[in-house]
Amino acid sequence: MIDLTGGYDAALELPFPAQPDNPEARESMNMWVWDRSLTFGLPRMGVEAVGENWETHDLQFNLAFADGRVFNIVGPGAVHGDKQKVLGAGPMTIEVVEPFGHLKVSVDGEAHATTVADQIAGAFPGQGDLVPVHLDLDLRPAAPPWMNGDLLTDAKRILDTQEEGGLMGHPWRFEQLCRATGTLRIAGEEHHIDGGANRIRRQGIRRLATFWGHAWQAALFPSGRGFGYITYPPRADGKDTYNEGYLFDGDGELIPARVVQAPWLKSLQASGESIPCVLETDEGTVHIEGTTVASTFMVMPPEVGGGMRLQQAIARYTWDGETTGGMLERSIPGELT
Repeated sequence: MIDLTGGYDAALELPFPAQPDNPEARESMNMWVWDRSLTFGLPRMGVEAVGENWETHDLQFNLAFADGRVFNIVGPGAVHGDKQKVLGAGPMTIEVVEPFGHLKVSVDGEAHATTVADQIAGAFPGQGDLVPVHLDLDLRPAAPPWMNGDLLTDAKRILDTQEEGGLMGHPWRFEQLCRATGTLRIAGEEHHIDGGANRIRRQGIRRLATFWGHAWQAALFPSGRGFGYITYPPRADGKDTYNEGYLFDGDGELIPARVVQAPWLKSLQASGESIPCVLETDEGTVHIEGTTVASTFMVMPPEVGGGMRLQQAIARYTWDGETTGGMLERSIPGELT
């Protein structure tokens, strides 16, 4: 039996009904989506709302093809939709049809056409010719939600007491593996989506301190099994840092896990890169093989975030002979090492 609510209140799913009093208060709904063909995916799209700028919300739409084509929308958009159940901005609408049961996502607008090679060379999102894009997507949760800090005592302590908590948006940030179906039309092409997703819900205060990189992977397998984790590289001051994840065997609850091997970002490679991870639980160690198939990048100049390199990607994962699509996000500041 799977409790898709994880025991959490359905109100956590619903957007603020009005502008919050605290100008720092923010909320977001984001998702990574992959088609089972692994010829294309959406390595992050979503809406981010901040109290002090409530008339517009920020939105991001990333679409990446395995052949290297990339399409994106990024920037502020006018707020719209039913404030009780919709987080909408510009051409994007995210509707909570049923808390922890069904989300509908639509995009109807224009996206900038570019390539992952151009992004690696320094092109930012928002550059390139505009082409029409239309997306209708349904997400239905397939595993319990993972509320960051709720699985491992050390992880919660770190999020409660160190800057990692502000980076994550603690205490109300969860993610959840989903099944995804829908239709995508881009630049005259039509694609049917039948695959998976990892959705992220965050609400509260998020304080962005100096960032020293991260690794984040998740996937849902055809059998119903799944995994996910987030961790940061070792801290310069020697303190422990956030390291938490889970395994899911297709039924019951999430199994707490720690990452003992993560594929840190060391090169800017669009696809075909090996990205294995090793997760440790009380029951033993699990090795999951991975390979990138479609990526987007942000390569920032030194004056922005210390020259942060960010990869958001769709990957192929294999666990005990079973293969699926999944997500990858990782970053590193400054020069790659």
